[in-house]
Amino acid sequence: MGALDGIKIIEMAGLGPGPFAGMLLADMGADIIVVEQKKSSIRIPDCNRRGKRSIALNLKDEDDKATLFSLIREADVLFEGFRPGVMERLGLGPDVCLSMNPKLIYGRMTGWGQNGPLSHAAGHDINYISLTGALHAIGDSQGKPVPPLNLVGDYGGGAMFLVTGILAAYIEAQKSGKGQVIDVAMTDGSALLMSIFNTLDRIGTWNPTRGQNMLDGGAHYYNTYATKDNKFISIGAIEPQFYTLLKNLVHLEEAEFGDQNNSKNWPEQKKSLEKIFLTRTRDEWCEILEGTDVCFAPILDYKEAQEHPHNIHRETYIDVDGFKQPAPAPKFSRTPSKVDFGSQMAGENGHDILKDWLNQ
Repeated sequence: MGALDGIKIIEMAGLGPGPFAGMLLADMGADIIVVEQKKSSIRIPDCNRRGKRSIALNLKDEDDKATLFSLIREADVLFEGFRPGVMERLGLGPDVCLSMNPKLIYGRMTGWGQNGPLSHAAGHDINYISLTGALHAIGDSQGKPVPPLNLVGDYGGGAMFLVTGILAAYIEAQKSGKGQVIDVAMTDGSALLMSIFNTLDRIGTWNPTRGQNMLDGGAHYYNTYATKDNKFISIGAIEPQFYTLLKNLVHLEEAEFGDQNNSKNWPEQKKSLEKIFLTRTRDEWCEILEGTDVCFAPILDYKEAQEHPHNIHRETYIDVDGFKQPAPAPKFSRTPSKVDFGSQMAGENGHDILKDWLNQ
């Protein structure tokens, strides 16, 4: 039994970060039903669909909408990721849903938020993190900002804050008996993820110019390097004792590398390290540095990551739907998360859902 066993959640079918948030909750034991617009005979092997059941409802049909209302009355949580106003136009806005289930947690996730000058504009992760300083800070000092996949806005600033908000509101509802609406904006979330850099700026240790700082590729001791076999490694020797170990194991000359935090020396120190790390293959550097306190790791692609001994030992990846995918996280000592079943076809579980939730 997972930590969220017994919690009933309705996920209005959407894309990307919404289904990811639902997957996290399902992994932890919540009973997730996905409301989809139409049935399908195609089973898509999708990590984000694992552990969820699906019901197909035409929300413009009064009988189907009545069925959804019945499910909402039984639910602990409902969440959606549509543009502002869509659920209201469907007659499913928070006022309607909370009137029939006052204890309901109603999660809303959008890029720009439910209000504000941009709230009704289209956008994607790259746009949301542009507005909060996150994208500006990522990339080489001589180049343009580099999109960090869609991890920072969609998943970090969106899905993770949606899950956090849902869990916090659910806990509060157990005390107050009252539900509430959660307005999750990826701009708000990605801005909050930048908190540390606001602090560093305030104390005078962060330069807003990209690629000039300790954590953004400016420093030689917190960087990535190519190896002899055209692969890459990462070094993160921030603390003095770890930096000293790096110097010892890589045989760096004290005269050149002794002044660790003098940023004026960083460009030349990076050039020197680039030459040094090109003298051996990635595996050879692993033999020397992996597992030490240098703060080292080989840079693996997502396929290689599945075969790394550390990830195998921790069972970081599991087989579901015939392919390897990330396992549930975090790990619980008493109520372990697990994947009960893989992807379901759209609308596949309607009969079972009505039987379980409504005794129909």
